[in-house]
Amino acid sequence: MSGMGLAIADARVDLAARAEETRRMSDLPYVTLSCCVSLDGYLDTARPPKLTLSNAADFDRVDEVRAQNDVILVGARTVRRDNPRLLVRSGERQDRREASGRSRTPWKATVTLSGDLDPTARFFTLGDTPKLVYCPRDAAPGLRRRLGGLATVVALGDELRMADLLTDLGERGVQRLMVEGGGTTITEFLVDELVDELQVAIAPFFVGDPAAPRFVGAGDFPWTSDRRARLAEAQPIGDVVLLRYALSERFGESP
Repeated sequence: MSGMGLAIADARVDLAARAEETRRMSDLPYVTLSCCVSLDGYLDTARPPKLTLSNAADFDRVDEVRAQNDVILVGARTVRRDNPRLLVRSGERQDRREASGRSRTPWKATVTLSGDLDPTARFFTLGDTPKLVYCPRDAAPGLRRRLGGLATVVALGDELRMADLLTDLGERGVQRLMVEGGGTTITEFLVDELVDELQVAIAPFFVGDPAAPRFVGAGDFPWTSDRRARLAEAQPIGDVVLLRYALSERFGESP
């Protein structure tokens, strides 16, 4: 085959690979990553109590985003540290979800390497909605014994990869996933280029403690000075500013 013929063949293979990747990504849930950070990029202080970064108006905005999603996900460290409820707070929004045939509040999901989760955490005890716990294969038996019927424990393999988690959610019919933290989980989703939409609210103060949890850790991020993320919106909400970034071609897909 001539050089031209090889080039054409390689181009066809490349196009086919891109088409297959596009098809695969379209089967995965739409991922919105949402958080609030200080001006110096921290999610919290190093010690309890949990730092309130946002304001009432922005909390209400986040509640609306939650109501638009099928699953809310946080890492196990966030479950242990913050003991979040991860529920839609507004009764009107709950009624709207129920009227559309969905649960009143989204499913909950968490990821854990160690299996160190307290069955009395509010993640498990609050909200009449399914809970999913993703873990490596070797952690699953112990987690199932510890949690009993409080959650469905999903073993993903020897390693815990966010791409595999998304594939499992897609197979369960999940169309939209909201990732709320913490920093390790956020970093893994971003590094693996699995986020369609990034929503970051910036609080008007500094934390200044290197021991405090940061928005992201070290990683080989796809968005660099040579490949800048696209800013889709900048909106003041009281004394915080919401920044929305389009991180995939699926940005803005309707719920």
